[in-house]
Amino acid sequence: MFDKIVVVSRKTRLAELIERFNTRAQAKFYIERAGGNFADYVDEDAAYQRSMEIVLRQLALGLKLQRIDRALVPTYLFSDRDLIVTVGQDGLVANTARYAGAQPIVAVNPDPARFDGVLLPFAPSDLRAAVTRTIERRAPIRAVTLAEASLADGQRLVAFNDLFIGARSHVSARYRITIDEVSEDHSSSGVLVSTGAGSTGWMSSVFNMASGVAAFTGGSAGPARTLGWEDPRLLYVVREPFRSRHSQATMIAGMVESGHSVTLESLMPSGGVIFGDGVETDFLAFESGATATLRAAAQRAQLVAR
Repeated sequence: MFDKIVVVSRKTRLAELIERFNTRAQAKFYIERAGGNFADYVDEDAAYQRSMEIVLRQLALGLKLQRIDRALVPTYLFSDRDLIVTVGQDGLVANTARYAGAQPIVAVNPDPARFDGVLLPFAPSDLRAAVTRTIERRAPIRAVTLAEASLADGQRLVAFNDLFIGARSHVSARYRITIDEVSEDHSSSGVLVSTGAGSTGWMSSVFNMASGVAAFTGGSAGPARTLGWEDPRLLYVVREPFRSRHSQATMIAGMVESGHSVTLESLMPSGGVIFGDGVETDFLAFESGATATLRAAAQRAQLVAR
């Protein structure tokens, strides 16, 4: 079933600083001069390297082993015989799942003291048993719903947590939204479309804002809406809609039911984008003439559970 284990890792903050300043000493000088605690960067890096050493020992199972950095994931072609192991924060799982297809992902929390690990069920010392169960098809798998944006020209983007559709810079996005054959023109800070996995992330901050505004004006906001990871529905919210002679604000939030979609037609001559999971460098251009269909993807992320 599998002939290779692909370990997806990411650079620590210390490694990124050394890349930026060329040497560890220069990185230390910069952080301490700015009043930061360089020892925290060192401790975090040491904890990650210790975990990675354990991970690699645990994966001595006779299969081919390949380690790739997160930056290479968008261009890496996962095969149908790859078993994927991620070692990093929750965001690393989300970024990898977008490109992993139907391949199972075993997610390791390398530093529980620093990372919440909502998507990271395994400690490094658990890895051999988790991978063995996966190889033997005994591991429970969570089939997590992904969101999909597709353009009329065939371009497509999927997201584990959420899709953002709007303007690249901090200006109003102009578009026409259509749901169940009802349309209106919007001027807003963009549209957020969230999966169940993402409903406790960026989407939750939108509900927090709505609750705070409601409290300030003497009203009351309902509880935040969340969905299960496997729920085939999506949530959508229009951020900061502006009402004018040329823009409406009635189709602001709701559920995209299973089998349904939201359509957005760009009214922006330039600067419109669609990106997923906060990765702004991997985007679809969304400018005048582009129409995007937003729905739950047929593809699902396969996360190995405990």
